[in-house]
Amino acid sequence: MKQLLKAVLIAAALVVLIKVFAFTSCTIPSTGMENSLLRGERVIVNKWSYGLRLPLMGMTGYHRLAARGVERGDIVLFNNPAGKGTIDRRELFINRCIGLPGDTLMLNGQLIQTRDQVLSPDSKLVYAYPGEQEDLIVEAMRRVGIGDNKLVGFDRGDFLRSFSHYEIYLMRQELRGQVTFRSLQTDTADGVHPFVVPARGRAVRVYPWNAKLLCNTIVQHEGRQARLQGDTLWVDGRRVTSYTFTKDYHWVASNNSVSLCDSRLFGFVPDDHIIGRASLIWFSKDTEEPFWHGFRWKRFFRLVQ
Repeated sequence: MKQLLKAVLIAAALVVLIKVFAFTSCTIPSTGMENSLLRGERVIVNKWSYGLRLPLMGMTGYHRLAARGVERGDIVLFNNPAGKGTIDRRELFINRCIGLPGDTLMLNGQLIQTRDQVLSPDSKLVYAYPGEQEDLIVEAMRRVGIGDNKLVGFDRGDFLRSFSHYEIYLMRQELRGQVTFRSLQTDTADGVHPFVVPARGRAVRVYPWNAKLLCNTIVQHEGRQARLQGDTLWVDGRRVTSYTFTKDYHWVASNNSVSLCDSRLFGFVPDDHIIGRASLIWFSKDTEEPFWHGFRWKRFFRLVQ
C-alpha cells in the first residue's frame, strides 16, 4: 500500500512539474481559430518554444530562461493583456502572431490586416491633382505645416507633388474631399494606415491613427501615466511625438475575423504575457463520421499549422 501511495505521489509530482515547466494542455473555447484549430480541440502548448517563462511572476517578476523570439505565423498561448492582477494568473487566449517587434502592418479602420503594400508612415509617394486647384493645395499645405514641398512635375494638366503617408493623410483631412489625389505609384486604400509594432529600445512615432493604441499600451504595459488630448499624446505630463518602449510587443489575430478576441480587442501583446507555442492537437472531435462510430487516428497528434 505504501509503495502504491508513493508511486501515485511521484506520478502526481511529475505531472505538476511537466505542466509547470515543460508542456500544458488547453481546450479551444471558440471558433476564432478555425480552420487551424476547431472549437473543442485540445492542444499541447510547448512552454520552451520561446524560452521558459518562470512561474510565480507576482513574487519574482518576469524572467525567461533561454529566451527566443516568436516567429511570424506561430499560434501562441498568452495571458489576457487587458486583464487585471498578476499576469500569469489571467485568462488565457490563443491566436496567430502576424506582427513581430519592429514590424509595420497595414491595418484598416477595424484594425484588420490588409493586403496593401507595407509603407513607412514617412515614405514618399508622388500624387497628381488638378492644376487649377494649385492655390488650394498650397494654402492647405501652409495650414497643416507642410513646408518645402515643391512641384516635381506635370502630367496631362495635373500637377505632381510627393507626399508621405502622414502628409497625404493631413491633406485629405484638411481638404475634406475638395481635391482628388491620384497616386502615380502603389497607394493604400482610404482608411488603411501603417502601424509599427513596438520593439524594446525603439522609438515609435505618434500619428493620429495610432495615438489611442499607443496610449493604451503605455498605460497598461509600460507603467507610465499617459492620456490623449485630441490627437496629441501626453506621457507623464509632457507632450510627446514619439515614445521609446521598454518591451517587445506582438500583434495577434484570429483566423476568423468575426471573432474579436485578438489584438483588435486588447491591443499589442507584450513578450512577458506569452506562454508558448501551440504545437500539437492531441484530441479533436472533428470527423466526417459521428464520434461514436469509432476513433480515427487523424483526430490525434495533428501538428498545429
